[in-house]
Amino acid sequence: MSLKITGQLPAGKYKEKMEQSPHYKNGSFQNLSPTLMKPEGLSYWKMMRTFFKKHPDTAPAVPVPFIKTDLHQLPTPEPVLVWFGHSSYLLRINGKNFLIDPVFSGNAAPLSFMVKAFPGSNVYQPADMPEIDYLILTHDHYDHLDYQTILRLRKKIKAVYCSLGIGAHLRYWGFDSTIIIEMDWWQEEQLNEGLKLTAAPARHFSGRGLKRGQSLWSSFILQTKQHSIYLGGDSGYDTHFKEIGDRFGPFDLAILEAGQYNVMWPLIHMMPEQTVQAALDLRAKALLPVHWGKFRLSTHPWNEPVKRVLLHAGEAGLPVHTPRIGELLQLEGKILTGNWWEMG
Repeated sequence: MSLKITGQLPAGKYKEKMEQSPHYKNGSFQNLSPTLMKPEGLSYWKMMRTFFKKHPDTAPAVPVPFIKTDLHQLPTPEPVLVWFGHSSYLLRINGKNFLIDPVFSGNAAPLSFMVKAFPGSNVYQPADMPEIDYLILTHDHYDHLDYQTILRLRKKIKAVYCSLGIGAHLRYWGFDSTIIIEMDWWQEEQLNEGLKLTAAPARHFSGRGLKRGQSLWSSFILQTKQHSIYLGGDSGYDTHFKEIGDRFGPFDLAILEAGQYNVMWPLIHMMPEQTVQAALDLRAKALLPVHWGKFRLSTHPWNEPVKRVLLHAGEAGLPVHTPRIGELLQLEGKILTGNWWEMG
């Protein structure tokens, strides 16, 4: 393993800027609400024992179905999104390409044999990507910031917008500092005349080594004159969803995590029912559940997240997109439905 994969912590003027953030306290970034990594009284040893007693269906029995869309020749000028499994997706809007949290190396851990992608879920590679006008990085965990993918995409990326502190990794990996814009919560950036990006809170944590909280974790709000989209990143449920909904809603689409949950870490990821509630808090017209379908990072059946989301969303009257990996989702088109996860 190359030690470069772990990245680098902020230093010098970049660390000074980070320490000026109102969300940086006592040597690390903090959530808006007190957030334990695990319930009190639960030992890490018990967590490890429970984690290795996984449900037999934590991985699909047959390869995940996918559609191979030519991303260089998208067939419509209208706003479109293509999901690549887990939390990676390409969004084209106002003629600009946004790539969010790309992980195409086939694993989501510092060692290549750990947390491997399900068969069929890693068919998209950096070479399949078009020129990227804006790379969005929500936080620095390995299942969202992938060293091998970032290196192979570097020449295609025109600008990077990321949570405060993540730039240290990118500069260490050879990125030009002039194309990196690090953002604190509630910071707004006008990308061009018709596009505005705002960083917003999330309830999570960060770190690629032993030290946590040395970069921020965020959600993002992307606004055009016609559309408003919530790019959720990773987050436990909290009051920030309602605040964002009150300030920026309604949203045409909320992209929210729905998998890798567990009662052993109830505050840093959402249960599927909380995902639906978060979308309602955001005043979203439709939900795209992500953070599932590619990696096994918890103990639940691999396709349980989408089933639970659909059940609860149906009761709440919330439309839910369920595209296959690579399937073209048109923001102004019909809701993409299907049960492709019922297979084998």
